[in-house]
Amino acid sequence: MKNLKIKLDSLCIFRSLLKDPVISSLCSYLEAPANSAYAEFAATIYNANGGNISEYVREICENSENVYVKTVGRGEEIPSYLYDALVAELDVLQEVAELTPDKLRRLIEYKGFLPEFTCSALQLKDSYIHRTKNIGKYGYGIYAKNRMFYVDEQNTIVPVYNPDKTALSDLVDYERERQIIIDNTKALLDGKPAANILLTGDAGTGKSSTVKAVANALWNEGLRIIEVRKDQLRAIPKILDELSVNPLKFVLFIDDLSFLKDDDNFNALKAVLEGSVTAKSKNVVIYATSNRRHIIKEKFSDREGDDVHRNDTMQELISLSERFGIHITFSKPTKQTFLHIVHHLADENGIQMPAEELELLAERFALERGSRSARLARQFIDSLLAK
Repeated sequence: MKNLKIKLDSLCIFRSLLKDPVISSLCSYLEAPANSAYAEFAATIYNANGGNISEYVREICENSENVYVKTVGRGEEIPSYLYDALVAELDVLQEVAELTPDKLRRLIEYKGFLPEFTCSALQLKDSYIHRTKNIGKYGYGIYAKNRMFYVDEQNTIVPVYNPDKTALSDLVDYERERQIIIDNTKALLDGKPAANILLTGDAGTGKSSTVKAVANALWNEGLRIIEVRKDQLRAIPKILDELSVNPLKFVLFIDDLSFLKDDDNFNALKAVLEGSVTAKSKNVVIYATSNRRHIIKEKFSDREGDDVHRNDTMQELISLSERFGIHITFSKPTKQTFLHIVHHLADENGIQMPAEELELLAERFALERGSRSARLARQFIDSLLAK
C-alpha cells in the first residue's frame, strides 16, 4: 500500500490528477497515515460524488485533458512509449479505484470509528482505451460529460451544469422544419458538408427549443452546443481556432439575432459566415434564430431612399441572412395547430378534461393575449397545472 504513493508520484500523462482534491488528500494520507488524514480523504470523496472512489477515478480520467488524448483527438499517430506510459498509469489508477476502507485503515493503529466509502467494479484500462478509440463521440476534458456550454465575459467556453432538457418528443408539429435541422446536423456528425442555418419566425414558435432538442438528441453521437451572445460575435474566430482541433462536432448557437443598420457586430458575423481563413472549420456550424426575416432592423428612411445607392443599401440589409446555407421559417401556428399542441401537452402532463372544454379555455387564453404559439400553449398548460 505504501508503494501506491510512490506510483502516484511517478504519474506523467495523468500528472495533473495529483492536484485533484481527492487524489491529493489520498497522497497526504499515504505519506503520513493518521486518523485525521483518513477522515479528510473520506470527507473529500463524500463531497466529490457521495463516496464512490471507483466512479470518481473513472470520471477524472475521462475528463483529463492530457497529452495522450489530445494527440488522439488531432488524429496523430501515438508513439509506442506514450502508449506504454498510458497503460502503466491506468494500472496505477486502477489500484486507486479498487481501494477499500479496510485497505487504507490497515496503515493506522486507530481502532475507533472511521467513515466508510465504497467502490464498484471497474475495468479502467479497457474503458479508457475504448473511449479514446471512439473519441469523436466521447470527447475529453469539459466536453466529456457536458453537452451545453456558453461563452463567459472573458470569452472562455464554460459548461452549463443545468442544461435545457427539451427532447424532440416534447415538440409538436413543425416536423418538416425540424427534420431539415436534424439531417443537416447528422451530416456534420458524419463528416459531410453541413450548412449554417438561420431559423426565423414569430416569437414562441419553438425555434430555440428545436435547436436545443436536436443537440440533446445527438450529444451521444458527439455533438455539443455552445451559446454565443450577439455582443460576443467578434470572439467567434478565436472560439473556432480552439474547437478546430477538437474531435467533437459543435453547434454555435446565437439566439434572437438582430442588428441595427450600423451595428459593428454585423460585419463580424458576416465575415464568419463568408468563411474567412480564421473562421473556416469543418467541425462547427452556426445556428441562429431571429424573429426578423432579414435580421437587420430597418427604418422607413432606409426604404424611401435617403441613400444615393438605395438598392445597394437594401441588398446589404438582406445579405447576412443569405449567407446562411439554410433558411427555415417557423410560421405562427394556425388555430388547428395550436389546439393540437395543447392536446399533446395536456396528455403529456396528465391533464384530464373534456376536449371541448380544454379547447375553449385554450382559445380564450390565446385571445386574451392576442396570439397563438407553442410557447403560449405551454403557458396555458402550466396555468392549468398551477390550479
